[in-house]
Amino acid sequence: MRLTKLLERVLSAIPVAIGVAVLAFMFLRFLPGDPVEIMLGETQVTQQQIDSLRNQLNLDKPLITQLALFLAGVLRGDLGVSFVKNAPVVKLIADTLPATIELTMATVLVAILIALPVGIISALRAGSTLDRSVLSGALVGVSMPAFWFGLLLILLFAVEFRLFPTSGRIAATMVVDRTTGFMLIDTLLAKDLRAFGVALKHLVLPAITLGVVFAAVLARVIRASMLEVLSKDFVTTARAKGLREWSVIIKHALRNALIPALTVTGLQFGELLGGNMIVETIFAWPGLGRLVVSSIFARDYVVVQAAVMLYALTYVAANLVVDALYTLLNPRISL
Repeated sequence: MRLTKLLERVLSAIPVAIGVAVLAFMFLRFLPGDPVEIMLGETQVTQQQIDSLRNQLNLDKPLITQLALFLAGVLRGDLGVSFVKNAPVVKLIADTLPATIELTMATVLVAILIALPVGIISALRAGSTLDRSVLSGALVGVSMPAFWFGLLLILLFAVEFRLFPTSGRIAATMVVDRTTGFMLIDTLLAKDLRAFGVALKHLVLPAITLGVVFAAVLARVIRASMLEVLSKDFVTTARAKGLREWSVIIKHALRNALIPALTVTGLQFGELLGGNMIVETIFAWPGLGRLVVSSIFARDYVVVQAAVMLYALTYVAANLVVDALYTLLNPRISL
């Protein structure tokens, strides 16, 4: 029964992704600017050359025909060819997505390492000076734009103290064979610990930039959930049985308090995969977000359409994983 419901949820993601792609397709066509003129730039070209390129890209066809061609390609697994880079969109996404996933995983790790102990301690000392300091710090973190915080980190730790690099995934002088696309894994597979250290240093600043902002949100959620759970009867009963305080907090209270935190983490995971475009651009991180930003400016419709559809699938998948984790934390919850 559970497998059937899981399959239904997976299949329901398909029309959602296609619907989002159709909306992206339509809205992109109403943006000002002609991709053909942007591609040709300031060079001297004839109208015949412009018409020929527009025909080659199917931009001279009616809008409904372009949409039909796009949807037919999606059903075949063909997302088209980039107008600007003249490369299959699937390949461009496959080349850039691992960098974004790597940054997202590092960001979530940073956020959990900060938010989990801070949220628990703040809840245990509710009303204290420490608790008020945590709430004030979380408010600052939530209000702080990630791109502004990233620039501060670059100025302080990269320019002033020269502890970390300012941009990229690895030093330009280092060449690492691309096996998985994940730089940390590829350097380990190559048994190059020096390259691994350099890649890790490149990851630190962008991960902290996104992680601190996420941690501010997550810490507040964990604190609120812990405060609610600590007042429940089963926690009082556990303490009355003489269990150690850490056992009551970790095994009983925290497990039940993690459900709201999981919801926030799942939504944030989807947002990080699709919404860290500005931070990737600031740190010149060669991920999917940076590819989308450059494609938007170049009016590279096919790349943006495919990326938007991928983002929609990411959100759906993240929510599905979170729902599955709910059942592990609380078996009474069903999909």
